[in-house]
Amino acid sequence: MSMFSIGLSGLNAAQNALNTSSNNISNVYTPGYNRELAQLGEGRVGGGVRVNDIERQFNTYVADQLNSAKTQSSALNTYNNQVTQIDNLLADREAGLAPLMQGFFSSLEDLASSPSDPAARQGVLGQANTLSSQFRSFDGYLQDMQSNINSQINDEITQINNTTEQIAGINKEIALARARTGEAPNSLLNQRDLMVSELNERMDLRLNVQDGKTYNISLPNGQPLVAGTDSFQLEAMQSDTDPQRTVVGYRDGGGNLGQLDESTITGGALGGLMTFRSETLDKTQNQIGQLAVSLSVAFNEQHKKGVDLNGEQGGDFFTVRSPQTYSNENNNGTAVIKSAEFDTETIGQLRATDYTVRFEGGTPTVTRNDNGVALEDDAVEWDAGAGELTFGGVSLSFSGTTSNGDRFEIQPVRRAGNGMDLNISDVDKIAAGDAGFINVGNDTGNSFEREGDLNVSSLGISSGAFADNRKYQFEVDSDGKLTVTPATSITVGGAAFDPSDDELLPGQAVVVDGISFTIDALPEAGETSSLTVNQTIFATGDNRNALALQNLQAESKVGGSATFTGAYASMVSDVGNRTNITQVNLDARQGLTDQLTAVQQSESGVNLDEEAANLIRYQQYYQANARVIDTAGTLMDTILNLRG
Repeated sequence: MSMFSIGLSGLNAAQNALNTSSNNISNVYTPGYNRELAQLGEGRVGGGVRVNDIERQFNTYVADQLNSAKTQSSALNTYNNQVTQIDNLLADREAGLAPLMQGFFSSLEDLASSPSDPAARQGVLGQANTLSSQFRSFDGYLQDMQSNINSQINDEITQINNTTEQIAGINKEIALARARTGEAPNSLLNQRDLMVSELNERMDLRLNVQDGKTYNISLPNGQPLVAGTDSFQLEAMQSDTDPQRTVVGYRDGGGNLGQLDESTITGGALGGLMTFRSETLDKTQNQIGQLAVSLSVAFNEQHKKGVDLNGEQGGDFFTVRSPQTYSNENNNGTAVIKSAEFDTETIGQLRATDYTVRFEGGTPTVTRNDNGVALEDDAVEWDAGAGELTFGGVSLSFSGTTSNGDRFEIQPVRRAGNGMDLNISDVDKIAAGDAGFINVGNDTGNSFEREGDLNVSSLGISSGAFADNRKYQFEVDSDGKLTVTPATSITVGGAAFDPSDDELLPGQAVVVDGISFTIDALPEAGETSSLTVNQTIFATGDNRNALALQNLQAESKVGGSATFTGAYASMVSDVGNRTNITQVNLDARQGLTDQLTAVQQSESGVNLDEEAANLIRYQQYYQANARVIDTAGTLMDTILNLRG
């Protein structure tokens, strides 16, 4: 090979090296760009140099580690952004529920001090209205987060589908380029690796490189998203069990759509959203609802034991939203849930969780959704004939026929905070007095009133009288037939009395709802005598039920194990701990991600100082090879001149 050829090969090599360095410098800020090096080799027989390859500086092992770290960092960052919002909401010392509950029970203390004072009564209603309004506000905020997460899941799925389609397209372009030139353009390889990196920031995926060339991507459970030049779609869909919930569906090559188990979606922003929703958001919303229901039911039950300023028995003080129920779309039976109510007798079993009721052989199995544990048989009451199911402080009524495998989603307290409201507006309706003010044989004139001509004696009222009604009318005819209005159970002479069959005799003692008297004589033949007993209570200064209502603050009414303020404090602490743990894990994971990024950049990143030095080196290399050609030309001219 002549000096001309050798010099030209050197010029070509120098030019390629200069172009490579120039390309590196121009792409220093291009995302996903990997530094290139011109790999030079000795020329064939005769000397010279040739460019063997423009090599892309890409370390597959480091890239895999970095993608995995990015997946976890993205999930933790998304989780942390969401949980911080709830932490700030609950821990607010001014807008939180703790000071409002304290203010509400303090107003009851003022009421107990002055039970007839209109200002004290209005203070109770005002505090109750503020408290219930804040419960609704909290639930609304959390429900907005649920809706936002649904939207974000939809957006993430759209971005994932777009990226997988592009990766499948680049796989095709790379294959065509290899077929034409034997090598793939580095720019396409960079684009594909960048998309894989971005995809891992959205969810945890598995990358398999087929034949060292084609990228295949699948879900952790093995279902493919990219297979060569084909891509498969994820789809945002409504949950089979909860129509309010957006979940991830998978559409296979046949176009069939199936719901993915939420445990399949881990890592990345999508996994972070779904993990936050199941671990924290659902739980917090249920805890708020449990607190609202426990407070409302306990207060209502105690309030109904008192009497208001009108002498009437107290009613429900708060309204309570009924449990939400959903039938699974895949149910085959005709069974539906007719009604769902809270069971006041077992309200202490109410828990901050959702349930799944599954029927097999006509028998239901109730499973907690928060931990997947089925309730024990003794914690579930099922009346197949009546279609009544009671568990966890909830009573359900079914109609229709169940089929094996039929499932129902039960959310006892998920939206209960939204339904909490004040049920009364009249200050006189606050039942601060105690309905047990009746005393046996008292002669104050305010225990009861009687009317009628029935000949009785020993009329007495027990302390538990008028539990069912405040007024009773007794009618007895000459044959000893006894009628009580309103109808209720009757005891005569210590035994149950049937008004349709049994007859009274003079001297017998009659007991009805704590009211007792003795029949001295029956009416004359053909006549009917009556007796009306009416509860009258002078409750203006009675504060005993107000004190009982106030004392609810110290009783373990939430889940049968915690006070209202204790349950709220536990909730705030739980969310705070989750926030701290997430932040610590995020900092640690981000530190690892930064380290791996530095390692990756040390190999694949562009160093401007190094490239500047390369430019000078390759420039000198170019000049030296030009000098070789120039020298060869001079020698040739000398040889030609010798002939002259």
